[in-house]
Amino acid sequence: MKLVKQYVEKDKSGYVTLVPEEFEDMWHVYNLIQKHDQLRAVTIRRIQSESSTGSVDSQRIRLTLTISIDTVDFDTQVGMLRISGRVIVENPHVKLGTFHTIDLEMNRSFTLLKPEWDVIALERVQEACDITKKADVAAIVCQEGLANVCLVTSSMTIIRQHLDSPVPRKRKGSVTNYEKGMKRFFEQIYQAILRHIDFDIVKCVILGSPGFVREQLYDFIFAEAVRTDNKTIMQNRSKFILVHTSTGHKQALQEVMNDPAIKIKLADTKAAQEVQALDQFHEMLSMDPDRAFYGYKDVCKAAERGAIGTLLVTDELFRAAEVAKRRQYVALVEEARASGAKVFVFSSLHVSGEDLNRLTGVAAILTFPLPDVLEDEEEEKEVVEDAAMDEDGMPPMHSNQNHEVFDAVLG
Repeated sequence: MKLVKQYVEKDKSGYVTLVPEEFEDMWHVYNLIQKHDQLRAVTIRRIQSESSTGSVDSQRIRLTLTISIDTVDFDTQVGMLRISGRVIVENPHVKLGTFHTIDLEMNRSFTLLKPEWDVIALERVQEACDITKKADVAAIVCQEGLANVCLVTSSMTIIRQHLDSPVPRKRKGSVTNYEKGMKRFFEQIYQAILRHIDFDIVKCVILGSPGFVREQLYDFIFAEAVRTDNKTIMQNRSKFILVHTSTGHKQALQEVMNDPAIKIKLADTKAAQEVQALDQFHEMLSMDPDRAFYGYKDVCKAAERGAIGTLLVTDELFRAAEVAKRRQYVALVEEARASGAKVFVFSSLHVSGEDLNRLTGVAAILTFPLPDVLEDEEEEKEVVEDAAMDEDGMPPMHSNQNHEVFDAVLG
């Protein structure tokens, strides 16, 4: 992403002018934009005009519009952003208050105006414009007849190509059809590598699979490179790493990132650091649950006591439609950092981010245990249950108990 201009007032209002240059930049823009922000960009609109004779002429013209943002749609497959809202700056061709949709495209500048640029939004701009944070890992997870060719960046996992090529089963006494099917499958993967992997950028290419598929694929790739005299593939042989996975589906990338050999190779990448932090949280949750909290309420209590050593939060929480909810999580991040905590903002387009979202999207590893917080929670739960007792001293019935009573009465 190219930063053309940035201006933020002391009250945190201001604007940035950006030029998205690649697919991942569109994901950053999607995370920057909030409802009621203002967007100024060049767009196309069909304009109708009436001549002196009364005839109506319609033509598409290019013009610059400023809209107050109402909805944002992001297609992760093609990297397209469609942003809709009402026109708020007068234009000779479009009336104020008119509804319009702007399609944001790569290599075209736009200006985003916000009433408040909080620390998360400013960090997103900084990260997006840092040329060192690019797609530095390629991964091919596969099994017989199924493969996903992926690029892992600091912000997202992009499936560049999904391959599904039926492979005939091995038959007793003959494996000819099976071998032909596997060769055809490997050829498709090889072509996908040539199309989607830039060896000048990636640090390594991970081949992951169950069984021996990865070894067979590795041998095929370099045999084909020799046959076709592909010097780029041959010169980058050292970048290929073979890893065991249980399947060839995207979820197997989590297993890949957990492999010790991969962790060493990718120690300085953001994605690997996030995976390691999430692993440490799960381990702490198992071994010492008083030092592993998740859920906004409990994590906030830990932050208030300065107990957070590592805070894990997904970017999805900062895309909340309610401004107040976003501010809650921004404040939590700032409070944790103020007490010296390390903060990881996980991308919901990474497998690790999906995993964290299943744990409410926010979790923390504490520097010291807080058993009283969990005890207080249990006491609060008991108080609520006691208050729910009915006048006869009977505990409240769950829905299935109510059905049993109704059945007895009706019976």
